[in-house]
Amino acid sequence: MASADPARTQVWGYTGALSYRPGDTLRLHAMSSAPEARLTIARDGLTPFTVLQTTLPTNFATTPADCSVRGCGWPVAFEHEIPTHWPSGVYTLTLEVEGHSSQGLFVLKPSQPTAKLALILATGTWCAYNDWGGSNHYQGLTGPTGGDFAAEVSLHRPWAKGFVRWPADAPRIPHASPLLTRPRYPHMDYARANGISKKYASSGWAAFERPFALWAEEQGIALDYLTQHDLHADPDLLKGYGRAVIVGHDEYWTWEMRDHLDAWVDKGGQLARFGGNFFWQTRLSDDLCTQTCYKTRADAEDPMRATDRLTSYWDHPQARRPAVTTMGLTGSMGVYAGWSRCAAHGSGGFTLYRPDHWSMVGTGLGYGDILGAQSKIFGYEVDGIDYEIRKGLPYPTPDSGLAGELTIVALSLATTLAHHTGRHDMDHFIGTLDAEEVAQTIYGEVTPETLGLASRGNGCMAEYQRGKGAVFNAGSCEWVAGLIARERPVEVVTRNLLLGDWGAT
Repeated sequence: MASADPARTQVWGYTGALSYRPGDTLRLHAMSSAPEARLTIARDGLTPFTVLQTTLPTNFATTPADCSVRGCGWPVAFEHEIPTHWPSGVYTLTLEVEGHSSQGLFVLKPSQPTAKLALILATGTWCAYNDWGGSNHYQGLTGPTGGDFAAEVSLHRPWAKGFVRWPADAPRIPHASPLLTRPRYPHMDYARANGISKKYASSGWAAFERPFALWAEEQGIALDYLTQHDLHADPDLLKGYGRAVIVGHDEYWTWEMRDHLDAWVDKGGQLARFGGNFFWQTRLSDDLCTQTCYKTRADAEDPMRATDRLTSYWDHPQARRPAVTTMGLTGSMGVYAGWSRCAAHGSGGFTLYRPDHWSMVGTGLGYGDILGAQSKIFGYEVDGIDYEIRKGLPYPTPDSGLAGELTIVALSLATTLAHHTGRHDMDHFIGTLDAEEVAQTIYGEVTPETLGLASRGNGCMAEYQRGKGAVFNAGSCEWVAGLIARERPVEVVTRNLLLGDWGAT
C-alpha cells in the first residue's frame, strides 16, 4: 500500500490496460518519492529475458482512500510502442528506487495465432483477489462502517505483493492440521511474517499459471497468452485455435466470456481446464478496468438483481444459466478440499473410476488408483457434479442440468463446511458460513437438510462434450502442484490433454 507521506521511500506503478498487442502503446502509471525510477521490463519464463531497461521521471502522487474501487488516478510516467518482435507472454515490470522496489505485469497477446494452444489467464479471479489498497471481493474498507468487501474493484492499481512473483519458500494452501486441533493456515502465517498479500496463494500470475507456463516451456510446448478480459471483449478471440487451456483458479466469469467460450466449443473447440471453482457471475465496465460482483449481497444491493445479470452465483435461480452448461461441472457442488477442516485428511488426489479413458493412456493407473496424491493436486477449491454410482461407475444425475454429455473419469470428495467436534478444533475462517450462503442462495433457506445438500460436494476429472467440441476438466485449482513436483502420472495426463488426440485410446 502506498504511503501518504511524500518523504517515505516508495515506488509503485500499474499499466493502463491488462493486455496489449504488438504495435499498441504501453502506458505505465506511476508514483514515487524519488524524482526518477529505474524500470525493467522482462518476458517471464524459465529464464526471464529483459526487453527494456530505462530510467523514467517520477513524482509523488496522492493515493485515494478508495483506490481499490475507483483506481489510483496516478499520472502516466512512461509510454512505449510495443515492438512487433516481442513474443506473446506475461511481461513483468520492475520499478526501483533506492530502498524500495515493486512489480507489476501486463499480458502481450499475439496479433494472430502463433501457437496451437491458447492459454486463457484467469484475470477475473486475479482482479477479485488483488487486495492492494485495502479492498477486494473478499475483505475491504467500503460500506457504512468501512469494513465491507468491495463489490467493485479497479484494475488501475498495483498488483499486491505475491501476485507477480512468489518467494521461493512460500507454501501452497493445502495443509492437513492434526486432528482434534484448531486448523492452521501456513500460507497466511507466511504472508503475515513476510509482508505479502494473504491472498498470494489464491490467485495471480505467480500462483497457478506461472508454474504451468514454466513446465510447458520446459516440455517444449508453445503457448499464446490471452486473458479472460480479452475473451469478454472479443467474440472471435479464439478463432484460429483448435485447443485452449485454463489453469488454476477461474472463479469469476462474465456473461460475455461464457457466450464467447460456449460458441467456440460448440463449433469444435477443445478446452483443457486444469482449474477449479467456477462460481461467480461478474460484470465489466466498457473499458474493462472495473469489475463488479456483489456476491452474497446481490439480492439486496445489485442494481441488476431483478435480471439474469445479477452478480451472484451462476447457480442462483435468478441467473437462469447454471455453471454446468458451460464447463460440465460447478463450484457449488464442490469447493473446498485439502485444508482447514474441509476434507483436509482426504487422499489429496483423484480416485480413478475409468482408467481406460483416453486421458489416462500411459499413466499405468487402474480402477481405484489415486492420481496426484503424492503432490496433493486435489484442492484447494474444486468443481463437481451431482452424481450416482451404478455398478461401480459414477454418472451425472439426470437432473444435473447439463447441456451435453459428461463422462466422469475420476473424483474425490469436497465440502463447503469446516468439520469440527467442539470448540477445541473449531475453524473460525471457513466455519459454517459458506455452506449457509450456498444453502440460502440455491435452496432458499438454511435448515439442517439444506446445509447437508450445500456441504456435501466433490471434485471431478470429467470430459464434457457439447456441440461439436468438448471441455475436459481436471477440476481442481491445485493441479499445477503435480507439475511442480514432476509427478509422472500427472504430467502424462497433462500432455495427453495438451497434445493428444482427444477420444483416441
